Amino acid sequence: MSITLFSHPACMQHQVSEIHPEEPARMSAINDQIIRSGLELAIRQRDGKAASKEQLYHAHDVNYVNEIFNKAPDEGHVWLDPDTLMMPGSLQAALYAAGCGIDAVDEVMHSDNPRAFCVVRPPGHHATHDQAMGFCIFNNIAVAATHAMAAYDLERVAIIDFDVHHGNGTEDIFSNDERVLLCSSFQHPFYPDTGADTISPHIINSPMPAGTSGEQWRAEVEQRWLPALDHFSPQLILVSAGFDGHAEDDMGNFNLREDDYFWIAKRLKELAERHCEGRVIGMLEGGYDHSSLGRSVVAFVKGLI
Repeated sequence: MSITLFSHPACMQHQVSEIHPEEPARMSAINDQIIRSGLELAIRQRDGKAASKEQLYHAHDVNYVNEIFNKAPDEGHVWLDPDTLMMPGSLQAALYAAGCGIDAVDEVMHSDNPRAFCVVRPPGHHATHDQAMGFCIFNNIAVAATHAMAAYDLERVAIIDFDVHHGNGTEDIFSNDERVLLCSSFQHPFYPDTGADTISPHIINSPMPAGTSGEQWRAEVEQRWLPALDHFSPQLILVSAGFDGHAEDDMGNFNLREDDYFWIAKRLKELAERHCEGRVIGMLEGGYDHSSLGRSVVAFVKGLI
């Protein structure tokens, strides 16, 4: 069994500054580690297409999408929020990041290859229905989920988010949509200081303290997420795969390791084989220590294979 990796060179063109942690070198670190590990022999690599405005409208407010297009600079930069800038290459990068998720959905729904991973940037899970936030312009995982429901009439889509930061944008977009089961773990208290008080039958938030170990995190997933996912019986599993919870990543204070990412990928693959013909798509979110990021992505992809 192989897996399809979706990406596009345009995602490298979003260059905020030479010292910003969300940098093009993140993608290079992943690609280098894939080659170093020998994993390239077990994957298919494809360039994704850019998302259209109409596809973005499924997840985002029409006026917000149009505003982003209108603000995209030809030179210099534009601040969208205190952490999020657009440069001349940023709009195209964001369109291809979201578009790779759409293409990954089409791939797993149509082909004999039910698993995919999207090596893209900028990330997306902080972007709300109508606001850029936390390095994120469009919510890539939400665009993929809404495309799956619109194009394939899916009624049960699961989103798993294990980034060390709460995916507040994804929760905002699907807060009233019970077709989506969202399971999200995150450090709390921590940026963006949301999610800990959510009460919803289809949103399972797992706020966890700084210093959380892999053993503690796995126990939370085992006890709360996996039974809920089995009961939900998803037709597609999407993963906001943020690797900034790794012990070597100083953007957070979790103590996860490569084995933890391999473990959850394997568990999600088993769930997918029971409920949705093996269909799982991972999409890169955070992960800013280049060495641990590359190793963690390889471990996660190996778990899916």
